[in-house]
Amino acid sequence: MENFFKLKEKGTTVGTEVRAGIATFLTMAYIIVVNPDILSAAGMSFAGVLFATVLVCAISSILMGLVANLPFAVAPGMGINAFFTFTLVAYGPLSWETALGAVFISGIVFILLSLFKVRELIVTAIPASVRYGVAAGIGLFLAFIGLQNVGFIVDQPATLVTHADMNVQLVIFILALIVTGWMIIKKVKGALVIGIIGTSIVSLIVSTIVAAAGGTAFVSMPEGVFAAPNLDVFFKLDILGALSVGVIVPIFTLLFTDMFDSISTFVGVSEVGGFIDEKTGQPENVGKALFVDAISTTISGLFGTSSGTTYIESAAGVEEGGRSGLTAVVTGLLFIPFMFLSPLLAFIPDVATAPVFVLIGLFMMAPLLKVDWKDFEVAIPAFLAFILIPLTYSITIGIVWGFLSYTGIKLLLGKFSEVPPMLWIVNAFAILALVAPFLGAA
Repeated sequence: MENFFKLKEKGTTVGTEVRAGIATFLTMAYIIVVNPDILSAAGMSFAGVLFATVLVCAISSILMGLVANLPFAVAPGMGINAFFTFTLVAYGPLSWETALGAVFISGIVFILLSLFKVRELIVTAIPASVRYGVAAGIGLFLAFIGLQNVGFIVDQPATLVTHADMNVQLVIFILALIVTGWMIIKKVKGALVIGIIGTSIVSLIVSTIVAAAGGTAFVSMPEGVFAAPNLDVFFKLDILGALSVGVIVPIFTLLFTDMFDSISTFVGVSEVGGFIDEKTGQPENVGKALFVDAISTTISGLFGTSSGTTYIESAAGVEEGGRSGLTAVVTGLLFIPFMFLSPLLAFIPDVATAPVFVLIGLFMMAPLLKVDWKDFEVAIPAFLAFILIPLTYSITIGIVWGFLSYTGIKLLLGKFSEVPPMLWIVNAFAILALVAPFLGAA
């Protein structure tokens, strides 16, 4: 084991790697509940998506450790799951089966781009400011969804949205948000997981008291603890449906969102852990890591969940001393038992997951610090991408107008040379995304 993972060379031990793997798992275990919670809004089985989520987390993280020898864990990505659910399915043109087919195809394309090194051309063509705006916009979108799910924000004909009247569930939500935030500030390992579990227990107790007093219960006891893995979404993807012309834009969006998310994570965690190749200035084994990420997306479509991607929570394991792929392997193994706990996890109410949505939205605001807001040449596209994602309830729309506004401003300023050739191809897809609904209607 020491020779395979080069533990001595990396200055670590088996004990350190195991502790690091546990730390990473605790910080990202929330995805076991949150991902099925989001995808169930697309009409998918909660238990089925939970099984798919656990399977993708386990296999992908273990592969990352064995293939790339890096302490990076992999799971269905936050943000991408929202795009899958709300833009493609719930408020979009696709069935969840076709959307899974799109995920699978985007994974295959990602693998090919990784093998032929085309991904570098795409990454360098996308304006950094737009990428930052998109990342933060997705975070704001997730926070908005969480606030809606718990009933904190509701419809209002005059102003579109407004604050709801206070009730018992909102009081629990606010207290959970504050307490979980406090745990994060105090750097409590597994703060989000503890918050979900604690809030679920409190909600169950309060709901029982409310029901006993003649009110309506809002949480019910779980029907059980253990169950065999649910296969409702396993290999239920529609690949032929995803090969139609109308799905080209969703596939492209899934592809580059996954790609940028992964690369940003690789760079960020590599900087923290010192995994930067001194000769190239690039993260170590980035090619192998992106290849594993592409495999993760491919199997996500097969198993029944949105695209897998490398998790920034891997930094928790790195901070704990993790330096090799053994950390990722340990993290992956820790997910496996949860594929048998769907009845217990399915009872977790929206009031317990909503605070996590809001806090994840907060975490995703960090890229905004990298935007030069005094330089309107880059600030305008970044802001449009950021604000349009939640306001239009569409990640695609935010991305599209980020690209097009950036290109339009450059052209008006006469800076034609600053628009890379690959960006023109990206812009063509962006325009296609805008006109596709009208073409479909015709």
